[in-house]
Amino acid sequence: MQINESVINGVFEIENKMFQDHRGLFVKTFHEETFEKNGLSTNFKESFYSVSAKNVIRGMHFQKPPHDHAKLVYVTSGEILDVVLDIRKDSATYGRSISFRLSSENGRSVYIEKGCAHGFLTLSNSATVVYSTSTVHSAEADSGVLWNSFNFDWGIQNPIISGRDEVFPSFAQLSEDC
Repeated sequence: MQINESVINGVFEIENKMFQDHRGLFVKTFHEETFEKNGLSTNFKESFYSVSAKNVIRGMHFQKPPHDHAKLVYVTSGEILDVVLDIRKDSATYGRSISFRLSSENGRSVYIEKGCAHGFLTLSNSATVVYSTSTVHSAEADSGVLWNSFNFDWGIQNPIISGRDEVFPSFAQLSEDC
């Protein structure tokens, strides 16, 4: 397992160990000692997954304090463009975004520190995305940033968006409210 820093403080791309033979594929997505050595949270409280069709954008989601959480994201089927936006006002990388291609074939994960909004675009016909979080989801703390309101080119004209995600405040509005 190789943990690589990104241009956003607290966001890491993880190259997981993959073992493949005539039976199929085995991927190790979490190793407590390796995470701890790199200063990453190892105390995950909840895990869930989503299945999305091609051209679906889910995001940009985050939890408000004190329910904010670190998140570990990976794909077990298909391929996504995973996007992270730093919304921490005191961060040197505030307002920056970064993307990663995650797929069942490359076996990579993304670790996202508290204070970042997260979303993804499904690139394959279908994708199954697994999330592990360091806090339990709180409906009252659930929030987001409008997917097309910050400096990021998703590379798609008419994505499929949920009604909830379409009405999130823009990044500029979020900045004013914080």
